[in-house]
Amino acid sequence: MRSTGFVVKMSNYAYTAYDSQGVKVTGEIEAPSTELARIRLQEQDLMVLTVDENANPVGDGVFTRSRVSTKELEYLTSELSLLLNSGVNIDRGLSVIRRNATSAPQAKLITTLYDSVRSGQSLSEAMSAEGTVFSTLYTNLIALGESSGTLPKIFQRLSADIKFQSDLRRKILQALTYPLVILFVCILCIVFIFNYIVPQMSSLFQGLPEIPIYTAFLLSISDWFVTYQWILLMFVIAVAAFILSLLQTPAGVAKFNSILSKIPGLNGLLVLVERIRFNTAITMTLQSGISIDKCLEMAIGTVKNQDIQQGLVVAKDRVKKGEPLSKALANSPLYTDFSLSLIEVGEESGQLTPVFVEITERARNDFENWVERFTSLLEPLLILIMGGIVGGVVVTMLLSIVSVNDIGL
Repeated sequence: MRSTGFVVKMSNYAYTAYDSQGVKVTGEIEAPSTELARIRLQEQDLMVLTVDENANPVGDGVFTRSRVSTKELEYLTSELSLLLNSGVNIDRGLSVIRRNATSAPQAKLITTLYDSVRSGQSLSEAMSAEGTVFSTLYTNLIALGESSGTLPKIFQRLSADIKFQSDLRRKILQALTYPLVILFVCILCIVFIFNYIVPQMSSLFQGLPEIPIYTAFLLSISDWFVTYQWILLMFVIAVAAFILSLLQTPAGVAKFNSILSKIPGLNGLLVLVERIRFNTAITMTLQSGISIDKCLEMAIGTVKNQDIQQGLVVAKDRVKKGEPLSKALANSPLYTDFSLSLIEVGEESGQLTPVFVEITERARNDFENWVERFTSLLEPLLILIMGGIVGGVVVTMLLSIVSVNDIGL
């Protein structure tokens, strides 16, 4: 068929309609024209009331995000689990969820999935085409659920895992909020002192034959800070931008993790994070009825640390050759001697799934305990450091003023 060379322009339309249950719904839909928008809505079993072109669709602004958030992915996964368990088919479920989309990226994602499924693609194929929105493990498990008829259970497990990640991220942010506020206030105090207080105080020392060493040091620090503060700010912004850009690619993430692993005290934390990722993936794949070698193959992709990943690849190859899993994983830093003993017992009894559930749960508890200990230590440490800096500057200023009075006498 010859291409016409024309590009169909899609517009965004806001609509109001009644669904099959008689509930009034509102939302947005993309279509080439108002009439086609009405047709698409009618295909979703909606009785259309109004369809109006949206001049300012959500998400078109300069400062709006273009990616689906973890919370939105959790919502999509949990709602699909609920609807599929209720006997609703996939395309109907996506149609229902789309009506309650809370952002343009979420609505666009669900619309794309819906259109792909309606055109004959499987849900896993549609999700695989969405790039980094869905992980390889996620789409592989969905494909497995489609072929085995266990899709509702797969969505339920994925939803629980995403919810754990979301809750943990929220706890970390909540725990860091107060220390970060303290840090921000202390930095503002230092900027204010060096930009306004110390320069005004320097006039007191003009004409004096000699000033104390600590006073000269304070004045020189203030002069240096005032001269280079904008360069310092640009440097901090540049470093932050570089790190953010680095984290946009798998190779960048691997490089960043490699750098972090060389920082004393952080390597153990990174191993713990990888332990959670890998064992969570192993648990979900085992619960789906996959053989252990396939489980390892799928779970290895969730590990970000290249050294650990390479070790797991070797372990997978050894398992394929018939070696017991507990021995194959013996050299991996992801497993303690006790965990390996549990795996050995699980192999002997044919009950590996509950063993990995227990290992995953312990790793998650260890991480939550680490976060609590870290934040409980960080708060007083920040207060001590920042209080020492600000207090030291204030004491130096007071001593300098006293020395001026002594010289005057």
